[in-house]
Amino acid sequence: MILNKENRTLIVVSLTTIIMYFFFAYTLERTEFLSFLGYYAILFGTYFYFIKRKISNFQFFVGIAILFRLVFLFSTPNLSQDFYRFIWDGRMLFEGMNPYLSLPETFINQQNLPVNQAAELYAGMGELNGSHYTNYPPLNQLCFYIAAIFANKSILGSVLVMRIIIILADIGIIYFGKKILEKINIPVHTIFLYALNPFIIIELTGNLHFESVMLFFLIWSLYALLQKKWVWAAVLIACSISVKLIPLLFLPLFYQWFIKDEKNYLNGFKKLLLFYAVIISTVTVLFLPFYSVELVSNYMNSVGLWFRNFEFNASVYYISREIGYLFRGYNEIAIIGKIIPVLTILFVGFITFFRKNVTPKQLITALLFGLSFYYFTATTMHPWYLATLILLSAFTKYRFPMVWSVTIILSYSAYSNEVFKENLLLVGLEYILVYGFLVWELFFKKEKVL
Repeated sequence: MILNKENRTLIVVSLTTIIMYFFFAYTLERTEFLSFLGYYAILFGTYFYFIKRKISNFQFFVGIAILFRLVFLFSTPNLSQDFYRFIWDGRMLFEGMNPYLSLPETFINQQNLPVNQAAELYAGMGELNGSHYTNYPPLNQLCFYIAAIFANKSILGSVLVMRIIIILADIGIIYFGKKILEKINIPVHTIFLYALNPFIIIELTGNLHFESVMLFFLIWSLYALLQKKWVWAAVLIACSISVKLIPLLFLPLFYQWFIKDEKNYLNGFKKLLLFYAVIISTVTVLFLPFYSVELVSNYMNSVGLWFRNFEFNASVYYISREIGYLFRGYNEIAIIGKIIPVLTILFVGFITFFRKNVTPKQLITALLFGLSFYYFTATTMHPWYLATLILLSAFTKYRFPMVWSVTIILSYSAYSNEVFKENLLLVGLEYILVYGFLVWELFFKKEKVL
C-alpha cells in the first residue's frame, strides 16, 4: 500500500515522538535541565502537530496515546522520588500494618525493617518524605497495595504495576471524556489536549503521579451527572476524593446544578444535601479500615504541612512573601499560609452563588477557575498538580492550562543544582506567560473551542 504524504508525515512524527519519550524515560537525569528542555520542546512540537491536524480516525490517536505511555512501562521514574513512598505504604499494608500510623524514619532509626527493600525505599524517598506521615487517601493506598500484591520484592515490578493502573485510568478518561464532549457538542478530538499532552504522559505515566486515577473517577462522575444519576455521581466523586483530596474544593460549585430545574427550591436543596451526604458517607466508609485517633491527627498534620512549611513554584505567594519581608522579615508562610485557604473559600463561594453554573460547560468552567485560583495563590505548585486543569480545560473554551503545561517545566531548573534551589527569574517567566495568556483569553480572545 502506498502512503500519501500526510500519512507519511504522521508516521514520521509518531516515531519521532516515541524516540523522544524513550530518551526521556531511560536516559534523562533530573539534573540535566538543558537536555530536559530540548526533549520537552521536541515533544511539544509533535504534540501541536497532532492536535492541529484534523483527526478523522479517533481510534488511531487513542492507539498512539496508549503507545506513547507504554514506552515508559519498564522505566524507573527519573523526575520524582514519591513512588518510593507509594511502594513503602503498599508494602506496609501487605504486611498488615497501617501506613498512617508510623514514620519510615522511625523504623530505619530503630534498624527495624518492616517491609522488603526497606532501606532502599527509605533512601529513595529521602529524609524529608520519610520524616512525615503519609497523606495519601485510602483508594490511593489501594493502588499501592495492589502493587505490593503483585511485586512485593521488586521495586521495578511495583513501578510496573502502578504504571499499568495509571495507563488504564487514562484510557477510562478518554472513554468518558469523549462521551461528555459528545453530550455538550464539543468536537471529541479535544480530549487529545489531555491524552496526547507530553506533560500528562511524563508526569503521570512517567513519574507515577496518581492524578490520572483521581481524574478518572471525577470525569466518570461528571458523566453520571449529565445522565442525571446523581447518587452514582456522588459515589464516584467520593472515590475521586479518596485518591486525591483536591476534588473537595469542587463540592460547593454543584449548588446551582441541583436547584436549576427545581420549581421548588427546597426540593433541589434537599437533593443537594443528600448528594453531599452520599459523598461524605462514602469517603468515611473508605477511611474506616484505617481509622484510629492517631490517624486523624497524623493525617491533618501531614496535610497542613503544605500550607505551613512547603514553598515551591508559587506565584502570588512569592510576591506576597517579598512584600511581607519588607515589614516583618521572616516566616511569612506561617501567616500567608493561613490566609490562602480563606481566600480560596471566598473565591469559590463567589463563583458558586454569583456566577451562572447551570449548564455542563458553565459548571466545568467554574471547576476550572475555582481550582486555578487555588493554584495561583498556593505556596506549593508541583508540576503534576496541573493535570486537573488540563483535563477540565478540554471541556471549556479556555486554553491557558495548555500554556502552563509548557512553561511549568521551567520549575525543574531547581533540580539542576547540587543543592535544591529555585531560579526565581524562570519562575517569574513561567507565570508571566501564563497570566498573559489568561488575560488575553478573558478579555481579548474571540470565543472559539479547538
